Amino acid sequence: MSTVAVFGAGSWGTAFSLVLADAGHDVTVWARREELCTTINDKRENTDYLPGVEIPPAVTATHDPERTLAGAEVVVLAVPSQTLRVNLAEWADLVPGDALFLSLMKGVELGSLKRMSEVIAEVTGAGPERIGVVSGPNLAKEIADREPAASVVACADEEVVKRLRTLCHSATFRPYSSTDVVGCELGGAYKNVIALSVGMATGLGFGNNTTASVITRGLAEMARLAVQLGADPMTLMGLAGLGDLVASCSSPLSRNRTFGEKLGQGLTTAEITASTRQVAEGVKSCSSLLELTRRADVYAPIAEAVHAVVEGEMTAADMLTALISRETKHERD
Repeated sequence: MSTVAVFGAGSWGTAFSLVLADAGHDVTVWARREELCTTINDKRENTDYLPGVEIPPAVTATHDPERTLAGAEVVVLAVPSQTLRVNLAEWADLVPGDALFLSLMKGVELGSLKRMSEVIAEVTGAGPERIGVVSGPNLAKEIADREPAASVVACADEEVVKRLRTLCHSATFRPYSSTDVVGCELGGAYKNVIALSVGMATGLGFGNNTTASVITRGLAEMARLAVQLGADPMTLMGLAGLGDLVASCSSPLSRNRTFGEKLGQGLTTAEITASTRQVAEGVKSCSSLLELTRRADVYAPIAEAVHAVVEGEMTAADMLTALISRETKHERD
């Protein structure tokens, strides 16, 4: 049994806390709002993000980072990707010197264009052997409901990744291990952008041919970037690539697909953002990923088009027209 700190009491942070508790660990969750901590501790339910799901006694919540980190052997990070640097800078000095970090975040930092594991390393000074990531088809509500699911845990150190894999192996959650941190992180971040585009197509009323085409070409685009930046192409064919992409593009539980649907229905980014407390990571990371493709000289028409819609420079209908009307070419190009 391990003592685990989880920073972030949103839907995925809470759901992963349940996975850890089911695996036999004691979990302390840090929440930004004290009233949410009280609700979790007293009502045994996260009414804001996972209503109706019972939280077991092994999970407790606090707004105090020092209490969260007391005795922690593993520090799980599940805050929004664009606030990680600021948040982690406040907590870093409290982290036990031998604790491992495990990132649940799927984004690329604005400005620096760093993956989340790179931000963790930069802020804390932790080496790659102490930093792991989780990525895969993991819709939080289904995980919290204990529906069977699989994922990938990646870390540069093979022995550490085995430890992290064991940490989150429960009766309903099966983690596979990998040392391809780059592929897992870029797959997890890029699929959010593709899910936005699929949502737009759905919001416009288009059917399965359109969405299947966007998903498939999105996978090719994702793989081009990841491989160019050093990823194993097989990672993009696995749970952290294709698996996560299919789940996020196909399910109404996906925040990014839902956000895209509303864009397809004619709402603006500002209007949609104002109507929900949930974060659609693809909206924030789209510009970072697009800039990464440009620096890597990777052809990325979907990321370019999604970015234009998110920024209000193009409508969703015009985006799909632009993608279809491009010059034809070989499928592998």
